[in-house]
Amino acid sequence: MVQVCLNGVRGSGDGAVVPLSPGAMADSAAEAVAVGASDIHVHPKSPCGKDTLSGKAVAATLEEIRSQVRVPVGVTTGAWAEPDPEARVARIREWTVLPDHASVNWHEPGAEEVAAALLERGVGVEAGVWSGTDGAARFAASPLGPRVLRVLAEVTDPDPDSAKDTARQLLTSLGAAHGRPVLLHGEDGGAWPVLRLAGRLGLATRIGLEDTLVLPDGRRAVSNARLVVEGLAEYGRARRSS
Repeated sequence: MVQVCLNGVRGSGDGAVVPLSPGAMADSAAEAVAVGASDIHVHPKSPCGKDTLSGKAVAATLEEIRSQVRVPVGVTTGAWAEPDPEARVARIREWTVLPDHASVNWHEPGAEEVAAALLERGVGVEAGVWSGTDGAARFAASPLGPRVLRVLAEVTDPDPDSAKDTARQLLTSLGAAHGRPVLLHGEDGGAWPVLRLAGRLGLATRIGLEDTLVLPDGRRAVSNARLVVEGLAEYGRARRSS
């Protein structure tokens, strides 16, 4: 599986190619799915372009994307969008349109409560476990671990020379990960090396403007679709060479 991550916390300062409105996200998602993405991760935005868990924004984003694609769509529940854990849970309970899945960063305060609220509503949970945090240990001890949809092993090391080693260390710290599937991905300078490692290991991965703004050769990416095309090619070559 190659998931497309449409926008992340990026905003207008990152360039016009980053989709921020529901319509732009839907168009970008449709283009990415047309070239091979099989799952979508998106950050709904407020009118000023900031990440939000607002029920209105979540509904508008999901409805627009689903009007154009038929693959699963997931959203963030990052603490930066709603710092107070109780308020984050309250937001989720107010959603009128539900995503297929939502990511929960296990190192963040309130992760267990947020994940439980999602599961109660029938929303799949992607357990975000970041390198450089205690997320792996917290997830290993979580009674909710066996119930998550998958683990998002996120390598936050942006150094292309060390990101692969960081990724291997993260996978080791995850151990059996409650037997759940693992999606391995990196960000910025580490995005492409970690994607290739995922290919060699036969793990699911993701690519998109949330994780990187550039193609493997360093050129600026013009769209999420172009990143998916390059990602599938890089993944396939790495898989064949393993």
